[in-house]
Amino acid sequence: MTVINTHKPIRGFLKKQIPLIITVLIGVGLWYCPRPEALTEVAWHVFAIFVATIVAIILKPLPMGAIAIIALAVTTVTGTLSINEALDSYNKAPIWLIVIAFFISKGFIKTHLGLRIGYYFVMLFGKSSLGLAYSLTFSELLLSPAIPSVTARTGGIIYPIAGGLAEAFNSKPNQPSARNLGTFLILVCFQGSVITSAMFLTAMATNPTVVVFAQDLGVNISWNVWALGALVPGLLSILVMPLVVYKLSAPTIKEIPDAYHLAKDKLKQMGKMKYQEWVMLGVFMLLIGLWIVGERIGIDSVTTAILGVSVLLLMRVVNWSELLGETVAWETFLWFGALLTLASQLKSKGVIDYFSEHMAGFVGGMEWVYGLLILSILYFFSHYFFASSMAHVGAMFSTFLLTSIALGAPPILSALLLAYFSSLYGGLTHYGIGSAPVLFGSGYVALREWWRVGLIVSIVNIFIWTVVGGIWWRVLGFWG
Repeated sequence: MTVINTHKPIRGFLKKQIPLIITVLIGVGLWYCPRPEALTEVAWHVFAIFVATIVAIILKPLPMGAIAIIALAVTTVTGTLSINEALDSYNKAPIWLIVIAFFISKGFIKTHLGLRIGYYFVMLFGKSSLGLAYSLTFSELLLSPAIPSVTARTGGIIYPIAGGLAEAFNSKPNQPSARNLGTFLILVCFQGSVITSAMFLTAMATNPTVVVFAQDLGVNISWNVWALGALVPGLLSILVMPLVVYKLSAPTIKEIPDAYHLAKDKLKQMGKMKYQEWVMLGVFMLLIGLWIVGERIGIDSVTTAILGVSVLLLMRVVNWSELLGETVAWETFLWFGALLTLASQLKSKGVIDYFSEHMAGFVGGMEWVYGLLILSILYFFSHYFFASSMAHVGAMFSTFLLTSIALGAPPILSALLLAYFSSLYGGLTHYGIGSAPVLFGSGYVALREWWRVGLIVSIVNIFIWTVVGGIWWRVLGFWG
């Protein structure tokens, strides 16, 4: 007689539900726990739903899009928000900017223009391991304004080039030969993706969220202002970072005279630039041009993005079915809107003001320069506790920005510093930004080395962006 053990599948099922159970318990616990007298019942319920949503994003019991739908359902079913309030954020321009930017990035990936650009840079600079590092970093910099998915940009375009070069020189993952070249290139690619994500509003999906949160607090950041503010510290970080990584994880292969020929062979295999690549290149140049000067002639960044994707559709570079199939874009749209709704309601219901007043006590009495520096560093290193940039921004950005402004710090300076840090802090760990799991999963870098290099490079970035960036922002008139 066969005895069926029913306990094992039940235990397995319950184990899988632990993240969901934790999320629900935290949400329900906050919902019913005593609230501060300064907050209304509705404000406290919004806070409870928001915290549960952030916990769910961190623990990942369900995909982020599903979490967003459930969060919106809870807000409306419980009567915390009306359906119009719950859906209000979906008509904001930044959410559409990021979705349309994903569509534009589809053209880069489909036409292989990004790969072609990368191999051209390798031909120009790839005579040494350090030259290769700069060629990969400059390739990413060039692509970053038009590809908001750091996972697609770094993992789908830059990493294949770096991995292919490492393999070509017998540098294998999970083997001692990884240090020949692969370890160095992977670390540079990762840290480069963090810097380029900070340099443009359209370089990372989290960035438009920051813009909306800042707008809710009365600080307006345009595409132009973001890029101009990041120009000097960003370029300096890009120049310094490969040298720092080279010092910390030097490759055993220093000179690579054959890299030029390898890149040339790859380009030969790709053939001459095709019609779709030329169109994609033209659209890319149009986008950059209008993002820089468009607002002066009455064309905002979202209109520019819509124009760009319209040209790609008309010229058959991408088709509508492909855009409908861009699941990452549509999922981003869902969770982006839901998180913006909750964060906006936290502000309008007084929750952000309440917590900011209490946090101000921590740095109260300080000169705003020192207070802003302390707050920004706390904000930066707290990313060790987050597996998602969006969760981190949603949980902390508005509170830290409002506290900085309350200290007397210039609003635009405070918003930009925290905004740039919202990308730069991704370099700390192997889980803190979308490019991290892809590159760490390649097997070229040990965990201890990943964290060691990440910490040191992050400290260098903090110095560059606070000191050099602070001087640059004063020149621009952001403070002083």
